[in-house]
Amino acid sequence: MSDIKSMTLPEITALLQSTGEPAFRGKQVFRWLHRGVSSFDEMSDLPKALREKLKEHCTLTPPVLARKQVSRLDGTTKYLWEMADGNCIESVVMQYRHGNTICISSQVGCRMGCAFCASTIQGRVRNLTPGEMVDQVIFSQKDSGLPISNLVLMGIGEPLDNLDAVLKFLELLNHPDGLNMGMRHISLSTCGLVPGIDRLAELQLQLTLSVSLHAPDNETRSSIMPVNRAYPVEELFAACHRYFQKTGRRISFEYAMIDGVNDHDWQADLIAKQLRGMPGHVNLIPLNDVVESPLKPSRRIAAFQKRLEQHGITATVRRSLGGDIDASCGQLRRKAMKEQKGEIQPS
Repeated sequence: MSDIKSMTLPEITALLQSTGEPAFRGKQVFRWLHRGVSSFDEMSDLPKALREKLKEHCTLTPPVLARKQVSRLDGTTKYLWEMADGNCIESVVMQYRHGNTICISSQVGCRMGCAFCASTIQGRVRNLTPGEMVDQVIFSQKDSGLPISNLVLMGIGEPLDNLDAVLKFLELLNHPDGLNMGMRHISLSTCGLVPGIDRLAELQLQLTLSVSLHAPDNETRSSIMPVNRAYPVEELFAACHRYFQKTGRRISFEYAMIDGVNDHDWQADLIAKQLRGMPGHVNLIPLNDVVESPLKPSRRIAAFQKRLEQHGITATVRRSLGGDIDASCGQLRRKAMKEQKGEIQPS
């Protein structure tokens, strides 16, 4: 059985032609899929015989809404989606003046082991398919009623650890007969998988690359981000410089501010040194409290920002959204898993 939601238009067309259908049916089916149908029977302008063929040869497994939380503070909506195999993932829809943004997951769980992140606590279960990533956009948009114009791959999982599927997802998302989202409206976040950064550089996509930096020195970064032991900061920054030289696109550096760990002036100075010769934007993130983590939010965000700006570095503080709904990556999934085990009572 073919996972039809993960197939490109040429792949769907070739599949249908192999069953004796004319080529134009491929575009019809592709369009229906990206409107968010939950069954082949909803494809009302297709002959019944074709719909039966699709049932015979293809799977269509839309996610089930397991839980939804809407912030009373800013309207941020967090979704917990149950996939066909029973695993759950998260998506978050955020409202801004410039449009609505969705943050989606690329994996069930994560194996990167970052100390401040709830997504990674029980490791990676599996990669998501391109279709499962597309469905997060489609069904979040349908449920919220909000037109989604921007996307960030910054939810559960490390996108460059599932790069082939992510690239196919981006192709589907960008297609004019699908959701038709431009690459410049997409941001991809990585914790620093250097081979993946180099591969993206070769592809020269017009998306925004965000690097989860969180510390500019090896000792600190290795203590909170195990990936740094494989790709130390020197290798990471070298890859970032190569990326800029190849694409001409400015990189955004995500920096979760952790009290007494990565918020010292000398670390701001080191960031400025590493970015020399390359435009970069540093996005300072107030740390979300994760119950299982001893790390706490920094009290020096303003001072750290000022220090970076004194070096000529563009530094902003991320607006905190959804603080009342477990909006940080992995928190809602983690809460649901605890409830299933009976560790906590459902709220």
